[in-house]
Amino acid sequence: MEHHGIKMEVKCHPELDPGFIPLEKFNRAFLAGAKKPVGICVERAGGEMASYQTHIYGTQDKHGADCYYIDRLVKFLLWMKGGFRIYVSGDEGIYEYLRDAYRPGGAREFDMDFMASVFEHPFEVLFTDRLPENKDAAKSIGGHFSGCRIGFDAGGSDRKVSAVVDGETVYSEEVVWFPKINADPDYHYEGIVSALKSAAAHMPRVDAVGVSTAGVVIDNRVMRASLFIKVPQDLFDKKVKNIYLRAVADTFGDVPCSVVNDGDVSALAGAVSLESNNVLGIAMGTSEAVGFVDENGCITGWLNELAFAPVDGSPDAMCDEWSGDIGCGVKYFSQDSVIKLAPAAGIELEDSLSPAEKLKVVQKLMEAEDPRAAGIYRSIGVYLAHTLALYWSFYRFHHVLLLGRVMSGKGGDLLLETCRRTLAEDYPELEDKIHLALPDEKFRRVGQSAVAASMPEGK
Repeated sequence: MEHHGIKMEVKCHPELDPGFIPLEKFNRAFLAGAKKPVGICVERAGGEMASYQTHIYGTQDKHGADCYYIDRLVKFLLWMKGGFRIYVSGDEGIYEYLRDAYRPGGAREFDMDFMASVFEHPFEVLFTDRLPENKDAAKSIGGHFSGCRIGFDAGGSDRKVSAVVDGETVYSEEVVWFPKINADPDYHYEGIVSALKSAAAHMPRVDAVGVSTAGVVIDNRVMRASLFIKVPQDLFDKKVKNIYLRAVADTFGDVPCSVVNDGDVSALAGAVSLESNNVLGIAMGTSEAVGFVDENGCITGWLNELAFAPVDGSPDAMCDEWSGDIGCGVKYFSQDSVIKLAPAAGIELEDSLSPAEKLKVVQKLMEAEDPRAAGIYRSIGVYLAHTLALYWSFYRFHHVLLLGRVMSGKGGDLLLETCRRTLAEDYPELEDKIHLALPDEKFRRVGQSAVAASMPEGK
């Protein structure tokens, strides 16, 4: 297999997508011959820096490969760590390439606008002779069980809340709601307050509140979230960014409150379930949701929005409608992947069906042991193995907790089996370093909202 003049050996290919080019295989083959040092640093809120030292060829004949490698690397770092400023050292040609890409009208205009909005800062690309030092501000969160606590989990189709007293869940409820189709943020606010009051009614007092929510969260503020997709921007800025903090303060006064992305809360729940740290959680559902708990049991504060990080180098990879880029994780590790592969498997899905309904059709075929459906799950298993090797090169996790509707039933079992086999064949050096796990009964008992309750420290 060859890409941008770089030859690579790939043993396992997804049977329904033979053109798939694992980005990790490309990166390894590229770096094997690259000798010129280049530094990339992404700056995020609070002066945090994600510095990355790498190499390029720096020759005219490899210019295309150099630019492609750096383009995909910077894109991955941005959606993994988040940031509003890129520093480049070592090669002015790479700096010029990135500056041209991250500008109005440039190839990465979407990423530029998104990051500028999330971090509320103009996006910049700067050249420097000396790269800033790496600086992270991971924080220990969770594991606080004393007192009377509330955990709230805001999902796209239902909201869950738990009342937890000294680590024991004394009350839980799950209520259907429709946040994605409501433009009035008061609808969301009233739903949140209703859930908080419902849990509070089962405890003598409220000492702390933890919130698990879909979306990008920075300093307990919601900067972007599909839950509020219909809310106009002016109302979003005015009423949504602080919606959880406002709801807690209005309802209980000055009590400690932590708001964390739901992917990170899933990873926290996984760490509790596995009784271990260094956990990457991947939920394959409507999209790809990712969370990470580091080796010290800390939440990193990174974006971890790997749905929009590149995983496939194929120029024919499917385009993500939202970001406008190709080869991003959302098309490989969500219901979109199942739907994308169905035609190649010979399965026709009616256009009138919703994505969730299309997934159910394939799941039913899989339960009936239809060989066409099996090909879909084997293909995703190959995708996953190659991508876990890519993720590991950045995160150095040990445990991977696999969640979501795509992982359910016989299809999930076959996907996991294929992933393990592919890792063994293409990345044998990672076999002992990556431990794959599915949610067990203990994880289900812990629950997302109950774990959320343990996040804030008490007074």
